[in-house]
Amino acid sequence: MVLGWTKHGDGKHLAPGAVVRPDERLTWPRMVGFGAQHVVAMFGATFVFPLVMGLDPNVAIMMSGVATILFLLIVKGKVPSYLGTSASFVGGVFAIRAAFGGDTGGVDAIVTGAILVAGLVLALAGVVIHFAGVQIIHRIFPPAVTGAVVMLIGFGLAFVVADVYWPQDQWVALLTMVITFVVIVAFKGFIGRIGVLIGLIAGFVLSWVLDRTGGQITSVLPSANLRDAAGAACTKEGTYCVATAFPHDRVDFSGVAKADWIGLPSFHLPDFKTSAMLLVLPAVIALIAENIGHVKAVGEMTGADVDPYVGRAVAADGVATVVTSAVGGSPTTTYAENIGVMAATKVYSTAAYYIAGVIAILFGLVPKFGALVAATPGGVLGGVTVILYGMIGVLGAKIWIENRVDFADPVNMVPIGAGIILAIGPVHHVISGDFSLEGIALGTIVVVGGYHLLRAIAGRPAEPAGSETG
Repeated sequence: MVLGWTKHGDGKHLAPGAVVRPDERLTWPRMVGFGAQHVVAMFGATFVFPLVMGLDPNVAIMMSGVATILFLLIVKGKVPSYLGTSASFVGGVFAIRAAFGGDTGGVDAIVTGAILVAGLVLALAGVVIHFAGVQIIHRIFPPAVTGAVVMLIGFGLAFVVADVYWPQDQWVALLTMVITFVVIVAFKGFIGRIGVLIGLIAGFVLSWVLDRTGGQITSVLPSANLRDAAGAACTKEGTYCVATAFPHDRVDFSGVAKADWIGLPSFHLPDFKTSAMLLVLPAVIALIAENIGHVKAVGEMTGADVDPYVGRAVAADGVATVVTSAVGGSPTTTYAENIGVMAATKVYSTAAYYIAGVIAILFGLVPKFGALVAATPGGVLGGVTVILYGMIGVLGAKIWIENRVDFADPVNMVPIGAGIILAIGPVHHVISGDFSLEGIALGTIVVVGGYHLLRAIAGRPAEPAGSETG
């Protein structure tokens, strides 16, 4: 049943060892509390990643609520999940902005158009998985390949920290990073899980205090509108219009003052460019892996057989990404943060997620909130993104370790090593005058294609589903 929940016990208490199943609920006031907790859990990453990608955080928050409700309907309420903004697209989006110009509305449309196509591909992959079985994915993307793609998506973003965010305010970036480190490790439970959000808020406050006590900072701001901001000429270098370093406040609240309290976010339609689409397609591999892992984790926690819903979950994420990007929103994915909340509370009721979706939609109707998020200083983003990107990369290594991938085998070592270097570079490979591959996209092609090519040359059959790579 998609909607309609049976009350668990008296609706107020859980017996030792008991869980609230997806089709159950507690009293509605309690469910509202759990729903709000899920919103807070996803909040940090869901607005950090749109901010990093140059997309409207208000649209992202609102559409994450819409995406979550769509997901629950498609999986028939069997897989509780919140769909927040995916980090896997950040590298591809930066490559698109580098190829098509600065942070303008036209480039935003190209970005969301490329993301929409990736969502379509993900939805089709979900349909294939649903009818052919999840083992087909294990054959095409065994652990060696999946781990490599996840790793290069994370480490391939190192240049963003080094070239864009960190130089804007290196000391605030360093302090934000350290604060985030401490919160994640020193605090257990819910506080630790929102350590990135706490670090971002701390860095924001620190920047504001430094503006009041230490005066302006002199640094270069990457911005499409730098000529107006600096009152000086600027030159185009890669993605951004770059000028000589100039004094400026770390925190600029002018956009917050102009924004309305209530209103619709800045929706926009997508634009489609083939070369841009290819730059974000590698993220589909990571999203498939994330969704499969999420469904299996929910099955283990609830003791329910949810494997038949893996294909539906992947397709639902794809459909949600299509819907959100069609109006200028961010790509979506299932969130590990919310799995942590379920594990801590033992409440797996999908009612909490429907409520969370509605709360997120209401947040999106507050433009002033979006403007406040957009005012986050670059140095603060440097401090949190260095952690986020690094954690994504290390997750790739975790996949290798858990599946005991053998790197003494050149079939594994050679294409994976080459692909990761191409991504980290990022290496730019020109195919024709107006089309090129670079960074994460190029690295993914080398990893996937190289692995299967060398496997064929070595005379090895396709790997059986779930086998170890060796």
